[in-house]
Amino acid sequence: MNVLVSGGLGYIGSHTVVELVKRHHDVVVVDNLYNADADVQLRIEKITGKKLTTYIADCADAEAMEKIFSSHKVDCVIHFAGYKAVGESVRKPLMYYHNNLLSTLVLLEAMKKHNVHQMVFSSSATVYSPENTSPFREEMRLAATNPYGWTKLMIERILTDYATADPSFSAILLRYFNPIGAHDSGLLGERPVGIPNNLLPYICQVADGTREKLSVFGDDYATPDGTGVRDYLHVVDLALGHVAALEKMANRPGAHAFNLGTGKGTSVLELVHAFEQASHLTIPYVVTDRRPGDIDTVVADPSKAEKELEWKATHSIEEACASAWHFQQHVKDSL
Repeated sequence: MNVLVSGGLGYIGSHTVVELVKRHHDVVVVDNLYNADADVQLRIEKITGKKLTTYIADCADAEAMEKIFSSHKVDCVIHFAGYKAVGESVRKPLMYYHNNLLSTLVLLEAMKKHNVHQMVFSSSATVYSPENTSPFREEMRLAATNPYGWTKLMIERILTDYATADPSFSAILLRYFNPIGAHDSGLLGERPVGIPNNLLPYICQVADGTREKLSVFGDDYATPDGTGVRDYLHVVDLALGHVAALEKMANRPGAHAFNLGTGKGTSVLELVHAFEQASHLTIPYVVTDRRPGDIDTVVADPSKAEKELEWKATHSIEEACASAWHFQQHVKDSL
């Protein structure tokens, strides 16, 4: 299949491109490098042994999208491109609404003009209302708590309405839980700019001495050890979920949502201890105040994806921690 991957040099996008190429799909990548590094293309090519067609362009640029769609036959779009930091979205809501919604609309207009009827969309567990209780199921109440989450929910609505208006259009909405880990090669992983927003990259930076200690936000949650519990999913499993969606569901009209998670919860301290086991290091941490809006437990019910996509997460938390540490050492050594 001919697949255009927007945001294909980012953390999740790059791992997905690797798995698509391994499955012999023809891939075109579009990325504006806002959340990615240009050398990721070379890293993907080193892993796959294949030359990658890449455009450094913004999906909100209609002229650039027209050029790309006119130059390539595209059967399906996997749409990762978008701003992705919850905290930043609260500080800069207009930037998030403008970028995430406009880039999607421009992409959809180009798809419509060039008769591309299939999209796999990178959504998020942040679309679920905090009033729900874990495990989260696809039919539960939707209501975001921050601008980032609202952009994901609004795009889901746009794709659902478009699929209703055009019976030939197929939209697969993949709601991620907490991606972690890296490619086994050590060439691909999460490289945050500045202070990491996510837990495992922060732990890795404490481990390599970049940061002094980890802040654990609250230890008085209604969980076994008092720290927040999340559903941590190896990024390679997540990438394979996109391949499964593409191959199993892309020809099915309508909009269809799927959770991608393990169905198992891991607390903050459990993840710290798993990393310590994998790295043979001790991670210093201090307990601080809760963050506003954080809830006790967020875990997926992945049974729909297991049934309809024939997909299931297979990597362990320990494997994810080991791969993340391997990548962190590789990146630090290459600087």
